[in-house]
Amino acid sequence: MTIKSHSGLTPMMQQYNHLKEQAGSSLLFYRMGDFYEMFYEDAKKIARLLNLTLTKRGTDNGIPIPMAGVPANNIEQYLKNLLELGESVAICEQMEDSTISKGLVDRQIVRILTPGTLIEDLLLPAKSDKILASIWMLQKKQKDSAFYIGLAFLNMANGEFKIIKCKNTELESELHRIAPAEIICSENLSKRPLFNSTYSPIPDWHFEFDNAQNELLEHFKVDTLSCFDIKEDMQIAICAAGALLKYANRAQSNTLSHIQKIQIERSNDYLVLDPHTRRNLELTKTINGNEKPTLFSILDKCNTPMGSRLLKKWLNHPLCSNDLIIWRQKAVSALIDTFQETKFCDQINNLDEILSVFPDIERIASRLALRSVRPRELASLRNSISSLPKLSEILIKSCKDSSHLMQLNEYLNLENYFLNFIESAIAFEPSINIRDGGVIEKGYDSELDALRSQTENAGDYLIKLENIEKKNTGISNLRIEFNRVHGFYIEIPKSQINKAPKNYFRRQTLKNSERYINDELKMLEDQILSAKNRALLREKWLYEKVLEILADYVNPLINCSQALAEIDVLSTLAKHAKFNNWVPLNLVKKVKSLLNQVDIRL
Repeated sequence: MTIKSHSGLTPMMQQYNHLKEQAGSSLLFYRMGDFYEMFYEDAKKIARLLNLTLTKRGTDNGIPIPMAGVPANNIEQYLKNLLELGESVAICEQMEDSTISKGLVDRQIVRILTPGTLIEDLLLPAKSDKILASIWMLQKKQKDSAFYIGLAFLNMANGEFKIIKCKNTELESELHRIAPAEIICSENLSKRPLFNSTYSPIPDWHFEFDNAQNELLEHFKVDTLSCFDIKEDMQIAICAAGALLKYANRAQSNTLSHIQKIQIERSNDYLVLDPHTRRNLELTKTINGNEKPTLFSILDKCNTPMGSRLLKKWLNHPLCSNDLIIWRQKAVSALIDTFQETKFCDQINNLDEILSVFPDIERIASRLALRSVRPRELASLRNSISSLPKLSEILIKSCKDSSHLMQLNEYLNLENYFLNFIESAIAFEPSINIRDGGVIEKGYDSELDALRSQTENAGDYLIKLENIEKKNTGISNLRIEFNRVHGFYIEIPKSQINKAPKNYFRRQTLKNSERYINDELKMLEDQILSAKNRALLREKWLYEKVLEILADYVNPLINCSQALAEIDVLSTLAKHAKFNNWVPLNLVKKVKSLLNQVDIRL
């Protein structure tokens, strides 16, 4: 990237240019109070893409600097539109309170958003995953020009990380199976695969084996990848995986602690469907590219977004292993048999009702690991966990005929401490954002309670002070009030201002009244506002500590969410099987075999 020479810039614009150098080709959203501002070429590009008004701010070498901005409280929709267009965005935040900082506010890039590295709830489709993939090609000198490709893919929203080694002739089918939203590749790649995605070129040295392997070893804190059953013949896939992990780490300001393992996926694990076959089968999209009607849209009666995503994954990854297929069939049959003991509809409706309580635990757990989970997501987690024992009770009835259901049931047993801690730490109805306060439960921290008490009791102090001032001045319609711009003030009608004492200092003049301040009210204002600011800072610090404690439960939460997703899909298939008279394919084969052995005569 060529760095331009800038002269005559304010300290803020110098800071912006420094951060823009860090952002590189990503669009820089630079936080300024209640807005994110963009300058120079970024402003021109965003104004064109999002149809924003292009204005100017200051000059650079005597030339006006283009500027465009979006409100911070509505940023998600703008980000979503940019990401759908294949753009990446670097989010720059103010790292200190502008009202108390001296001089230029410290700002840092806290997150880089790309189509394949999303974890934000409002930017992710509920029923689809956004996969980040990486490809690395190593051509062999052979007469048939065949060569191998290393392929790695990561689901940032749940931490699933896998690698594949495949032939060049298999790459297109593999990409259509995985359907990545973004593909990392070499900047020297001469020909891109025939797959519609956002391609993010990076330097070749990211794919060098030593660099890639060290990236993986350092992340997983191991001495060798053999503990993941990854052997020397997977070197080319390791190159793709290391480059991918480095790219994903750059996108996050926190370590990717929810990525706990890396797995090998064999191309022969699943039925190979070429792109043409996938398109004609209309698994998840119609031939015209619509979402409905497809096999997925017809089958999807899941109660949780996690279940819907898993069902879609199963449809895109048809199994080749008979053992795994029969394992699933037995689980479905066990649910049907259990529910048939009483009224099927009543039982299945009961199960649906329990499952529908659960939020997207899988993605909440990942955001918890990345310290970006919102207070209300923790509240929804707390409110739903109490339903796990009811679900477990239903499954226990089915476990006797399905070892798979029994295994899933084990993951539903979260420690009581986890639930008790959230109940004690998070308010019953917390604010949307921690910066608004009201997130930590009363009684959790005595220091916070004391600071809140000073703020909450301020109203009583103001009423007492108002009554005293009315009595001392003889002005019956005197009022003491507050607004964000001018703080606390004493308001007196114009007809009574001749009674204002000498210790009243004018703060604001209105058409029908005058507003004043005195030493006592100023002192009270400082105490109240100071207590409020300290309470917000204390609450923010406490929330970060709460997240540190809850981070130990990320893996159990992810396991629980995956079990819930599979239970949801299996119960959905059980409903279809019951109401549509489906039978397992292996049963059909057995019946045919028996019929062939019997001499049936008319």
